[in-house]
Amino acid sequence: MPLYAAYASNMDPAQMLERAPHSPLADTGWLVGWRLTFGGEDIGWEGALATIVEDPGSQVFVVLYDVTPEDERNLDRWEGCELGLHKKIRLRVDTLNRSVLAWFYVLDAYEGGLPSARYLGVVADAAEAAGAPGEYANEIRTRPCTGLGP
Repeated sequence: MPLYAAYASNMDPAQMLERAPHSPLADTGWLVGWRLTFGGEDIGWEGALATIVEDPGSQVFVVLYDVTPEDERNLDRWEGCELGLHKKIRLRVDTLNRSVLAWFYVLDAYEGGLPSARYLGVVADAAEAAGAPGEYANEIRTRPCTGLGP
């Protein structure tokens, strides 16, 4: 099965169980040479949405899932692929034991804009649920935001 790499709210295994029930968590790792950022403020309901961009000095924590074709179609709908919100790219992820090729959803919008405080909390909680280092989740929580949310 193809590997999907989640870097935002889909890092949360409980959320993925709802969205892709036949696709188990396979591993975690780091996308080296990329950074987590936000964009598409004009298309998000609460502000900018998570995406990744190339950045040689950075890395992004990701969760890898073995995705079935049926679950991939469900995820495509969740991510708004048919609306042109995201495109898929394939990149190498470094896990503890190996380097693997995985596909990512990348926002098809310019970088920039602020996410909501609620959304940052969701992404940080998802990172923690998946076993990301505490400093990584804290860095997400303390990013500039719109203040919308709890």
